[in-house]
Amino acid sequence: MTADTVGAGTPTLLIGGSWRYADARYEVRNPATGDIVGWADDAGEAEARAAAHWRSQPAEVRSSILRAAAMAIRADADELALLLTQECGKPVSEARGELMSATAAMDWAAEEGRRADGRLVSIGGGRRGMVVKQPVGITVAISPWNFPASMFLRKIALALAAGCTVVAKPAEQTPLIARALVDRLVAAGCPEGALNLLTTARPDPLVRALLSDPRVAKLSFTGSTEVGLMLLRRADGLLKRVALELGGHAPAIVLPDADIPAAVAGVVASKFRNCGQSCIATNRLYVHASQYGQFCEALLGEVAKLRVGPGTEEGVAVGPLIDEPALRKLEGQVADAVARGAKVLTGGARHTGGDLDRGWFFQPTVLTDVDERSSLAQQEIFGPVLPIFPYTDEREALARANATSYGLAAYLYGSNLSQLWRMAEELQFGVIGVNDPFPLAPELPFGGMKNSGLGREGGLEGIDGFLETKAVALNV
Repeated sequence: MTADTVGAGTPTLLIGGSWRYADARYEVRNPATGDIVGWADDAGEAEARAAAHWRSQPAEVRSSILRAAAMAIRADADELALLLTQECGKPVSEARGELMSATAAMDWAAEEGRRADGRLVSIGGGRRGMVVKQPVGITVAISPWNFPASMFLRKIALALAAGCTVVAKPAEQTPLIARALVDRLVAAGCPEGALNLLTTARPDPLVRALLSDPRVAKLSFTGSTEVGLMLLRRADGLLKRVALELGGHAPAIVLPDADIPAAVAGVVASKFRNCGQSCIATNRLYVHASQYGQFCEALLGEVAKLRVGPGTEEGVAVGPLIDEPALRKLEGQVADAVARGAKVLTGGARHTGGDLDRGWFFQPTVLTDVDERSSLAQQEIFGPVLPIFPYTDEREALARANATSYGLAAYLYGSNLSQLWRMAEELQFGVIGVNDPFPLAPELPFGGMKNSGLGREGGLEGIDGFLETKAVALNV
């Protein structure tokens, strides 16, 4: 399926095993050009009511369906990567890598589903006890636009592996890749009603209807902290399981003994992937004063090599922001920092010229002398903008890194294993990369502390959030 075939005539709602249209549809646009990529159905409250169960399917059956779907996605990776890029703007190479990451998570979920089987214990006096694991029930999975394949499939795969029926709502900006991925799951044998897809341009009434439905047992949400906190208050008196992956404001600390070229490469990879539109992107860079000048010079050299343009073009490293509001917000954050005394070492403005005028491009930007009260220092930066701060000792670096209400990801660059281990333990973040700009793997739990979320996805912990634990005592 390509962008051309996902047009006005293709339904994007999967309800009870059938592809359906909504009464209204909306345009999906390419952020690099503003062109219409396709159309999606605008689901409302009426479409929020349908779901079915597949918990009775054996774990091996659920596992085989997930593995088959993962194989199909890998086989169609080039085609799907192009569609993903046309919707969200990231370079095709990154889109393909995201699909590979997503299918690896599907394979992991498939195997974890087979191992979620409880245990038998002796509790004395001739009594026995069983710990039973059962699906929590119907799960609403809400995924974001910045990683519309990996975050979408990670939620779905874990829930399906556990035996939960899923109602998936992708971001309104990226419904077409979600439709294409669900199509592969259906073709792999996912039975009617086990997986439902609701696309919409009006998420608020749809989500409100879903959360007020007493049949819904769990919400799994990835998005902003503001929306996550709002969703916590929307259960209408019904106690539901909630997993939230929210915003981040990731610090990176470069220690005095760090390998500067390697640390620069890591920072550039973490910051500028997907145009900086990642909840785990480096947002605040702390460099020891003894290396500050040398590091800044090396960093600027690497940033200058980043080619900006449409993600479909060869050699592009930084694509567009998702839309005009995102670009205006970033312009405002940079302007606020400059007004407070920040110096722009490179970039700092909208990227224009030629075909770039049609899209929402921002120059890769590095700033120094950023006031700690500025929005760049206090708020999540969802774009290719990086403030750099010098520091003098370990305690100062840790205190400044932890001085945030967010707690998703953090990074350390250095050589002294004892120091790295000590600092990793003191950083108040759920995911920490040590000389690693991408601290993610299906085998590792992913999630944040503080206002960055509740619960974990991935790792041994991942499937637990989709299971209820029941204790059974037998005296026979």
